[in-house]
Amino acid sequence: MGEFDLIARYFTRPARRVALGVGDDCALLAPAPGMQLAVSSDMLIEGRHFFADVDPEALGHKALAVNLSDLAACGARPLAFTLALALPAADERWLQGFAGGLLALADAHQCELIGGDTTAGPLTICITIFGEVPAGDTLRRSGAQPGDDLWVSGAPGQARLALGALRGEWQLPAGVLAQLRPRLERPTPRVALGLQLRGLASSALDVSDGLLGDLGHILRASGVGACVDVDAASAPLRVSTAPWSTQMSALTQDDWLHCALAGGDDYELLFTAPPARRAQVQAAAQRSATAVTRIGAITAERGLRLVDGQGAPVAGRFASFDHFAPAR
Repeated sequence: MGEFDLIARYFTRPARRVALGVGDDCALLAPAPGMQLAVSSDMLIEGRHFFADVDPEALGHKALAVNLSDLAACGARPLAFTLALALPAADERWLQGFAGGLLALADAHQCELIGGDTTAGPLTICITIFGEVPAGDTLRRSGAQPGDDLWVSGAPGQARLALGALRGEWQLPAGVLAQLRPRLERPTPRVALGLQLRGLASSALDVSDGLLGDLGHILRASGVGACVDVDAASAPLRVSTAPWSTQMSALTQDDWLHCALAGGDDYELLFTAPPARRAQVQAAAQRSATAVTRIGAITAERGLRLVDGQGAPVAGRFASFDHFAPAR
């Protein structure tokens, strides 16, 4: 099977929401009047971002999900994406699974594949995604204000807890791993929540490298600090595994906090909003069928302060993932 046969068989679809899609040298996008394009790229490399034996359907899902998550963090509605794919070989069974997972998620979000590139090489996936957002309504990292509440969606740490079990760092009951492994391999992009947060959130980003590390981007961009309640931040993770708590006693407090605060691969939304909008935030979460938790507050004094549920200081360094840092 040649390169162009591969593209035609697995990745060519009729254009629907775009002016020109796969088949020409360039695609043509036409955002609605008054809308701006939101653009983001992400790369996934075998051995760095995913295990070699990962289910190709799950990998196709995740490859697009991490890009959709970027759009969610900006409050943008998905429009289209390109796919650049390096393959060690044109394995038709693998391609069928990968394309199935990728395009099923694309269809769920009405996001069209409009072009890209294929080549031979180590398995590498690069997606560039395009969304649209009303001019002036984009969620940014730079709008957090002192006194704002700090919120997070979902249960940060689930993906890292599953990853630790797969790496042999700790043992998890079979029921826990079965529940949490999809959070690692098939994350849910919070697009619906991002759309609901337009006009409510003062700042936002998606949690990809670890909650505290990614929070640092908001703090630097906004010129503020934050106080984080580590008990509140780790509570959703603990609640999600509560039925198996007696079988997980080997996990230490540091393990729980590391997963929740520094685990990464969550693709949840971390955002701020004024306290007067708490009821509106909860209503937005309900409309988008996404749980949210208030985990702290933005402070005028720069820096990050960690406290427990009683307000006592918590010591510890919870470093987030860094591609160029030594392995940990």
